[in-house]
Amino acid sequence: MPGAVVPAGAGNAAAAGPGAASWQRRSGAMSEGGSEEEASERRELYHERQRLELCAVHALNNVLQRPCFTQEAADEICKRLAPEARLNPHRSVLGTGNYDVNVIMAALQSLELAAVWWDKRRSLERLALGRIVGFILNVPSNVSLGFVSLPVSRKHWLAVRQLRGTYYNLDSKLKAPARIGGEGELRTFLRQFLSQGLCEVFLVVPKAVEEAGAWLNPE
Repeated sequence: MPGAVVPAGAGNAAAAGPGAASWQRRSGAMSEGGSEEEASERRELYHERQRLELCAVHALNNVLQRPCFTQEAADEICKRLAPEARLNPHRSVLGTGNYDVNVIMAALQSLELAAVWWDKRRSLERLALGRIVGFILNVPSNVSLGFVSLPVSRKHWLAVRQLRGTYYNLDSKLKAPARIGGEGELRTFLRQFLSQGLCEVFLVVPKAVEEAGAWLNPE
């Protein structure tokens, strides 16, 4: 695991959309109870909480398990991606975040990592989990103002990472990391997630693993 583990960041969580709400409730429920060892592991995990529309930044830092990127760093990447644009297409015009996948990919590339899009037509059994650093997932999510849900949809980014063989959902909208389980439970989690239709999964892998295609086991 790269970097030292530090206390989780603070912030307010926005409300999730209808599709995301069901799996968030299931994942949140998995974080309750459990053994003292599981509770201790959750405390070890670096987990940033949601602030503004910075879920892409939180997902990057949560999957890397350290505070590598800030809003300022993400904005600088946006400028590099579209230096001549009057309205940058890779972030919100309000300056609150809402970064797209190009920002995530460029951020990871700066650390010699890559984000590999997962083709949902493939069997999840082919994932070479031992060569994958973690996962960044994308799901539609409603926007809320206080307790009022607005008729606006945004894409929400979240991270999944393992600690000592146990995978955790590190969604910044959750109050704490939610335990998923071992490799079988992870595949079930991803399968349920992908079945929602408008969801995408990206594998975070070292650049050399991406170039060799070693993130995928042979059929």
